[in-house]
Amino acid sequence: MKFREIIKKSNLNFIGMRNKMFLFSSILVLLSFFAFVMISFGKANMSVDFTGGTNLHLKFLDTVSIGELRDALMNGGLKDVQIQAVSGTKEFFIKTKVTDTGKEKTQGKVGSIISDQLKGKKYEILGSNMVGSTVGQALKKNAIIAVVISLVGIIIYIAWRFTFIFGVAAAIATFHDVLAMLGIFWALNEEMNILFITALLTVAGYSLTDTVVVFDRIRENMAKMKSRADLGEVINQSINEVLSRTIITSLTVLLVLAALLFLGGKVLFEFSLALFIGVIIGTYSSIFVASPLIFLWRKKVR
Repeated sequence: MKFREIIKKSNLNFIGMRNKMFLFSSILVLLSFFAFVMISFGKANMSVDFTGGTNLHLKFLDTVSIGELRDALMNGGLKDVQIQAVSGTKEFFIKTKVTDTGKEKTQGKVGSIISDQLKGKKYEILGSNMVGSTVGQALKKNAIIAVVISLVGIIIYIAWRFTFIFGVAAAIATFHDVLAMLGIFWALNEEMNILFITALLTVAGYSLTDTVVVFDRIRENMAKMKSRADLGEVINQSINEVLSRTIITSLTVLLVLAALLFLGGKVLFEFSLALFIGVIIGTYSSIFVASPLIFLWRKKVR
């Protein structure tokens, strides 16, 4: 079967570039550790899911768009707010961060802003509840546990499918991706919420899949080139052979994420941005982190 070759075969020395790439990755990891410390001290743009806040369930009798409601609340002074529309209805869920006023006064403040900014738009509050900071701390703890469990699972899976060395390299690369996303998101001052954690785990899965493709080719070439090449040559040839597949796959995913990023609206913006950044980092790590780690661990084909 013949296919159009979009990207020509390359002959790049990826192993030769490993020191420069490791320096770049070290900068990302240091930024991530700094971000983790700042998050621990509350110096980050965390959502209501983690900081605690007030959740309101509103129903309008008149037609109101989510954009109109968001503009009204922001003009009224509520900038840290999340709004989710209930599809097919005139209902909205509004989340505001914890303030000193408490649930009842926050509910009254939101109602006052809506009445003032959206004159003539009748509504009723169907329900409200407060998410305490204790719940937010528990969510952060559970998020960290989920990431750690996923990394342990990666080591076990790759070690079973390949060898223990491959498993550790894949886990380090995946951990690198998670940390890099955390640091970049903190540096951009983007809001971190439950969807961000979902994006972290999604990117971990994507990065692992991409790494497995590279590792598969390395394993095949290790068997074919065992008597006539060192491990560096094997890894370079393997990455070059799958490079076009990796780039085309990543570009396809990035095109979809770009559409979500620019057309998906405010609700999906942070989630789409996290995935967009994560796919780029995941593709980078499978080539410049996971594979060179195998080379550093053992420099002979055996």
